[in-house]
Amino acid sequence: MTFSSRFHEIRTGFERSFWVANVSELFERLSYYAAFASLPRYLHESLNFGVERASSLAGLFGGLVWFLAVFGGALADRMGFRRALSLAYLILTISYFLLGSISSPWLAPVRDAMPLVVLVTLILMLPALGIALVKPCVVGTTARASRQSVRSIGYSIYYTLVNIGGALGPLLAGWVHKHLSVEKVFGMAAISVFVMFLAVLLFFKEPRRSGEQQTESLGHVARNFLAVASNWRFMLFLIIFSGYYIAFWQEFIILPIYIHDYVNTNSNTEALLAWDPLTVIALQLVVSILTQKMPAFRGIMLGSLISGLAWLLLVLHPSVTMAVATLIVVAIGELTQQPRYYEYISRLAPSGQQGTYMGFAFLPIGIGSLVGGWFGGFLIHHFGEVVHRPALIWWSVSGVGVATAGLLWMYDRLVRRDQAETI
Repeated sequence: MTFSSRFHEIRTGFERSFWVANVSELFERLSYYAAFASLPRYLHESLNFGVERASSLAGLFGGLVWFLAVFGGALADRMGFRRALSLAYLILTISYFLLGSISSPWLAPVRDAMPLVVLVTLILMLPALGIALVKPCVVGTTARASRQSVRSIGYSIYYTLVNIGGALGPLLAGWVHKHLSVEKVFGMAAISVFVMFLAVLLFFKEPRRSGEQQTESLGHVARNFLAVASNWRFMLFLIIFSGYYIAFWQEFIILPIYIHDYVNTNSNTEALLAWDPLTVIALQLVVSILTQKMPAFRGIMLGSLISGLAWLLLVLHPSVTMAVATLIVVAIGELTQQPRYYEYISRLAPSGQQGTYMGFAFLPIGIGSLVGGWFGGFLIHHFGEVVHRPALIWWSVSGVGVATAGLLWMYDRLVRRDQAETI
């Protein structure tokens, strides 16, 4: 096929809904990562929570999204993608607006009616409801609104836009925090997703393909869910792999507080976090080529080891420059394991249970954030505020990452019995 023919195929192979959904995902990720990048310091410095409580709440914000994603796909299928996306962006608009308004005078009656930690917890739970609907809608639209010949390119576009949003969010959050206020970061996030709410209403048309099967009943979905949950080997793998994300999420949960309190109080901690997605964008193709012949499970182990060892760079020399280097190496580990992780799980899934298995694939991300919030808060309080040896934080974080790689190696040798033995 000539270049012009391939270009024409790509240009005409996607329906308008594909572009609307994927551009909206860029802005959803921009909003999410802008909010997440500013959240720990907002909770600690503006709302006066201690570092342990602030870290736990930040972990809650990140963790619930991925637990609800297990069920979001089935709900989106039954609602229809247009209604689900519209509802999701409306929920997110309200959520981010409320998050930035916690200390506002108009919320004073609500603040007086309950402990502040309860109010903040309730508000932090709201974005998860919206994001859990967005992801299956966008991925599903990518499948339905693209021709078979260009569908793989469609997923590459999706993944690239996700990382562009992940890079732009912290960069914009850093600018808004520096020149306006941290509360305005959440206002910016609310405006971003509200524009996407309007875009979906005006431009998104429900993607339908001829011959598409009827959505499964809730009973069938529940049976699939229980079948996967009872697969103890698979569930043990997910629990072990959660250690990767316990370490990974510390870049959002405690790294900003650590850099601000112990390295450089004038550092733009939000913009610092953009180095991870920027590295993913820059090195995605290179790492894919280098690891394409590597068995999937080995790629998962290697990526976990690389990301785990990365945190030792902050032990060698605590500085902003070394924090950037750490995030770059963490991203290389992420690039090494993430595509192979989803490949491995997709091959494990029996016919008719692919969606459920892929939903469960999000669980380690959620467990990692929830446990990581508590774990990171303990580390920065104990080693920073009690022992006054903050560098020891990163020995512990690295230890979790390296131990995860070791446990995966043991699982591979002693437990794994599946149809994907050679991958």
